[in-house]
Amino acid sequence: MARTERDRMLAGELYLAADPELVAERRAAADWMARYNALGLSDAERLALLRERFASVGEAVELRAPFFCDYGGNIELGDRVFLNFNCVILDVVKVTIGDGTQIGPAVQILTADHPRDAAERASGLEFGKSIVIGRDVWIGGGAIILPGVHVGDNAIIGAGSVVTKDVPRGATVVGNPARQVGGRPVAIPSQAMG
Repeated sequence: MARTERDRMLAGELYLAADPELVAERRAAADWMARYNALGLSDAERLALLRERFASVGEAVELRAPFFCDYGGNIELGDRVFLNFNCVILDVVKVTIGDGTQIGPAVQILTADHPRDAAERASGLEFGKSIVIGRDVWIGGGAIILPGVHVGDNAIIGAGSVVTKDVPRGATVVGNPARQVGGRPVAIPSQAMG
């Protein structure tokens, strides 16, 4: 049986995002986001909607609206995960967020990537690299996590940081590109964390 563009996407291979099946899936995700981001929903209603769309959702999860994603079905959230307002997860491949992780407002978690060759990019091909965020991680507002990054347990990512490389367990990283400022979590001035 021939592999579909969706199969290629989920495998992290080059695929055509304009494929009708993928367009339909993104349209379904957009309809879901319209319901999720609607005013007046209770916490229980939002949790039920998350469980309807995401691959897995733990207990006591809070994801504040508005929230945006490509598909939703490639996102796994552990217990007690918190995402503040205006977060974006481009989940063309798997995104895993561990128990107790707290994510500030306007954070972007981006698995989608594009070929470096201009002709290949112009053909509409793209690919994804999975992102894993460990347990008890704190990600400050406005941070951007790029494709393929793994963030270790108990790490801290400063507000506005652009994370281009893996973050070791317990490390604190800040800046653009994010650089480690300590081997263990350290106090960062509040204006740097957001």
